[in-house]
Amino acid sequence: MVSNKQLEVHLERIFGYHSFRPGQREIIEDVMKGEHVLGVLPTGTGKSICYQLPAMLLSGTTVVVSPLISLMMDQVKQLKATNFKKVVAINSFLDSKQRNEIYRQLHEYKLIYVSPELLQQDAFMHRLDKLHISLFVIDEAHCISQWGHEFRPDYLRLKDVIKTLAYPPVLALSATATPKVQKDIMKALDVGEMKKHINPIDRENIILTIRKVTNKQEKLEEIDGLLKKYNVPTLIYFSSRHACENIAQLLSGKWQDRRIAFYHGGMEQLDRVIVQQQFMNNQLDIICCTSAFGMGINKSNIRLVIHYHFPAEMEAYIQEVGRAGRDGLSSLSVLLFAANDLYLPKQIVENELPSSASIHQSFEVLSHLANKGQPLPINQKEIGQLFSLTETQWNFLQYQFEKHGIIKERKINFNENKWQHAFSTIQLYRDERLIQKEAKLMEMVKWIQCTSCLREELFIQFQDAFTKPNNHCCSNCGFVLDDWTPIESKSSLKKDAESWQTKLESLLLLGDKK
Repeated sequence: MVSNKQLEVHLERIFGYHSFRPGQREIIEDVMKGEHVLGVLPTGTGKSICYQLPAMLLSGTTVVVSPLISLMMDQVKQLKATNFKKVVAINSFLDSKQRNEIYRQLHEYKLIYVSPELLQQDAFMHRLDKLHISLFVIDEAHCISQWGHEFRPDYLRLKDVIKTLAYPPVLALSATATPKVQKDIMKALDVGEMKKHINPIDRENIILTIRKVTNKQEKLEEIDGLLKKYNVPTLIYFSSRHACENIAQLLSGKWQDRRIAFYHGGMEQLDRVIVQQQFMNNQLDIICCTSAFGMGINKSNIRLVIHYHFPAEMEAYIQEVGRAGRDGLSSLSVLLFAANDLYLPKQIVENELPSSASIHQSFEVLSHLANKGQPLPINQKEIGQLFSLTETQWNFLQYQFEKHGIIKERKINFNENKWQHAFSTIQLYRDERLIQKEAKLMEMVKWIQCTSCLREELFIQFQDAFTKPNNHCCSNCGFVLDDWTPIESKSSLKKDAESWQTKLESLLLLGDKK
């Protein structure tokens, strides 16, 4: 057993850090004792150290549930750079031969990154169950609450995975978890008591500003003025993929001295990885993106985060803004708001859940299939066409159908009395979720329109107090853009002339088995 005094020695030996950042030591000490832990730390303050260091010191294997392939890849790349080779990310970039080789050698890895979806595959779980799992980590644990109910219900199935693995110590980490979200995480994991280490999440070096505009043209003029004034690594967030691409093309045409790309969830996975890696390597200056970009991005010098559209909840805003200024230097958040901006996020929130008519129709389709003795289709596209649902809507209903015993894998279990009760329960739950999501949206709108300190109003629901910056705070506290003098980008890198496809194997670390 490693003593608490030795933790700093190992921290410096492995990672080169002389001391822990606030909050890290307490989490690691409880993890090393085998406790179940819930940790909340600000974005960019080293949450990954809280499991990476224990993974190297504990006797067994650490499993890390990570939401994004790019996030897994970055962390594996960074660990291998420290000469720690017993780490692997299992994802869809691996072909069958590479995957089988990793499975065969799974016992040799100390740290295994996986998606929640992979943990639903029997072939992988069969191999994982044979290992001694010393720590089970859920990175970005707010995804359980934020995504688990609709977008990625496999997050809600993690409790079954933990049970299958005989309840190893669990560590859930997040940068944005209100007391309500904390309860949601602990309820979903169902491991009993968890030691809670909740640290203040506000970052003093990020200036918060809101710019009121009347239309899209004024938004473009605001962005144009910011880019003219500041040549710094920049993220511009959109809620619409179409707008994301269009604005990226407009800006590329005007600002030919800036290297601009777009990024959203509708792109091919390979294209997304390439854009992210180019930005990380200072080969892109500006990314126009949706919320699909940025989680876990460990780029220290992002200075400017612009919201062309505002996100539907404050947690998402804090996550996205928190990608700026991870080196502690002054950075700026600019949210552009027009009166009619509410329409888009409201529409997105409503479309994430199936309508009452869609739920009723889905039961009728299941009944029809059951009467004919047919299973559910395998193909996601076929399911979408059969039920007239989006993928997110079907994910929501599929989890509910499984929970109520209506379907198991592809088999449909028909029971009229049971189905009537399930229909009422699912309908009620859907209504509750919609109310919750709309309430979060209105909290965001209320914050945008507040006249008091933006920082105080933003963090009041996350923590008891906040730190008032010595210099610039927010646009409601007197900050104006002319006051901001950030460190400018002086990159002399040329456009990347080398084919990224030819560098991909090295980039994804596929040539290194360990």
